[in-house]
Amino acid sequence: MRGRTTLGATVVVAVALLIGSFSFYGVLRSSMHENTVRAAEQRLEQLSDRTGGPGGRGIDALDDEILQLIGPDGSVRAASEDAREKLGSTPLPIDDDPQTTTVDGDAVLVVSEELDDDRTLVLAVAIDDDAETLATVATLLAIAVPLLLLLVAVTTWLVVGRALRPVERIREEVDGITAERLHQRVPVPETADEIAALATTMNGMLDRLDAAATAQRRFVSDASHELRSPLATIRQHAELAQAHPEVTSIGELAEVVSEEGLRLQGIVESLLLLARLDEGASTRGEAVDLDDIALGEVRRLRAAGLDVDGSGIAAARVHADPRLLGQLVRNLADNAVRHSRGRVAIGVVPADGHVFVMVEDDGAGVPLEERERIFERFVRLDEARSRDTGGSGLGLAIARGIAVSAGGTLMVDDSRWSGARFVLALPVAP
Repeated sequence: MRGRTTLGATVVVAVALLIGSFSFYGVLRSSMHENTVRAAEQRLEQLSDRTGGPGGRGIDALDDEILQLIGPDGSVRAASEDAREKLGSTPLPIDDDPQTTTVDGDAVLVVSEELDDDRTLVLAVAIDDDAETLATVATLLAIAVPLLLLLVAVTTWLVVGRALRPVERIREEVDGITAERLHQRVPVPETADEIAALATTMNGMLDRLDAAATAQRRFVSDASHELRSPLATIRQHAELAQAHPEVTSIGELAEVVSEEGLRLQGIVESLLLLARLDEGASTRGEAVDLDDIALGEVRRLRAAGLDVDGSGIAAARVHADPRLLGQLVRNLADNAVRHSRGRVAIGVVPADGHVFVMVEDDGAGVPLEERERIFERFVRLDEARSRDTGGSGLGLAIARGIAVSAGGTLMVDDSRWSGARFVLALPVAP
């Protein structure tokens, strides 16, 4: 990575330097040419005032000037000493625009001015100095650009290496962290820069992975225990019936197998639902009358001979999966019946853009320090109660999972009878 970064930075700088060098050279060349043309035209104007009279008086006496007076027929009427020596009777080229040519092997810039009597005064100015200056600049650029590129490459190599050294240490540390070593963390440098932020973020990710792995191991362990219990019961009764057929009847064995099989089925279905909720699987959403679901639970519990207060149910509609929402309310109702001493209340109250479903009982309630733990999987606060009445410990975990998937919340506090009150909050359907 260090080499790629250095190469990339060097290429970028090289392109920038080349573009800058060519641009500088082009601007300098254009500027020098314009200055030479301007100076030549000014000089020609001065010479025109001095030598533009009849016969080109004074041109022959000029020295260090390549100047010609050319007649309308294109012949040289008068010329300076240098012009006669270098050109003889050959006229300089005449053009409205300045042009470059060679005189006696030297590069010159030729400018011309037409006089009033159709004669033309032509001046050639040497441009060797300009060429030498441009050659010197080109040589300096050819030497400076590679040296500067080398300096940039070395500097980038050292700076990038120093900057990426903590990243390499982080990479080595993370590369050594396996599923069995998720407790390890990446050292955070005391630089308070992006590298430190990267290390902090990496440690946060490792914390979440460690927590997820721990929860998964605990979940697998608890699930194995829950599944092993009904299987062990079925096996014990089967072995007893096999060893002592006179003691255990076929009907009794079938009843035990049926009950434990239903319990197994319920646990497996609950685990599958939790797995689907954990994966964030999208649920079928539609407008649901929450009061109808609540009233259905009231009627079901009353049919079982329970005292259920449904007077607090008001009309309310939410957007959710009706099957999952029905299971959520049923789990809360069954939990309330399981822990009540005889009174259960179910209420539905719309307020402030939300619908609140309250299920409360007159049982022992939930201690403050346990009010989040009860939503964990396979958690039973009353470890001594029988599994037949205590459930599998998945009902409340499923209820909260469904609530979160529907965009709501589920919490517990004290009921009006000092028992437990579960409050489900869902957004009102648009």
